[in-house]
Amino acid sequence: MNVKIIIACHKKCDVPEDKNIYFPVHVGAEGKESIGFTPDNTGDNISAKNFMYSELTGLYWAWKNLDCDYLGLIHYRRCFSIHRKFRNASMKDILTPNEVRELLSHHKIIVPQRRKYYIETLYSHYVHTLYANHIDITREIIAAEFPEYIESFDIVMRRTWGFFFNMYIMPKTLSDEYCSWLFRILFMLEKKVSTAGMNAFDMRYPGRISECLFNVWLNFIIQNGKVNERDIFEVPYIYTGKINWPKKITSFLMAKFFNRKYKKSF
Repeated sequence: MNVKIIIACHKKCDVPEDKNIYFPVHVGAEGKESIGFTPDNTGDNISAKNFMYSELTGLYWAWKNLDCDYLGLIHYRRCFSIHRKFRNASMKDILTPNEVRELLSHHKIIVPQRRKYYIETLYSHYVHTLYANHIDITREIIAAEFPEYIESFDIVMRRTWGFFFNMYIMPKTLSDEYCSWLFRILFMLEKKVSTAGMNAFDMRYPGRISECLFNVWLNFIIQNGKVNERDIFEVPYIYTGKINWPKKITSFLMAKFFNRKYKKSF
């Protein structure tokens, strides 16, 4: 079982010692100094779009250039783990190669434990924290180009939970199908959304839209019998960096009740 889980890194950071499964990738490497990891600007790549696509430039590179049986994506500070640790987590706490293989022997797709918004749907959360036209134009593209997905899109947008962070592990063939669908939509979206007046935070809208689209695609392949819900397994995730939870929760509530858009990551 040849498994590659890329770790999206944009700076020097701790990475797992085991290199058989974990594969650190320097995302947004185009025009940057080496940080000692495999750069995402070789072969077929969109490295120069990292300021918009974030970790997706690493996923695109892996889609086009990596040969493996299973492909996954995690972040340098957000990783799968069977240990729920809210403080002092490190790369030593992430899934071991044996744990990864054991999970994949029983399940087809590994996703991060669902995030629940309770008082927000995925659509209302996006509208309150970011900008409605991004998600609305995405729906228009799907309706025109992939009409068979529109029902799944509407179902997902009405949910109060989702699988986020663009994290997953799945068969490379299935990941390739997802990437082919995802990037076609995002490239069309990029042509339709005006970036006039956007700051650096707002410019990363394709990466945020993709988090919603992953849930749409997953719902579609379940509804159409390509995978069974039992094939999908949720694994907890940990943060290996500091998260400003009071600021994060306050910003969520301010966006919900006072229309204060997010201006930065937390």
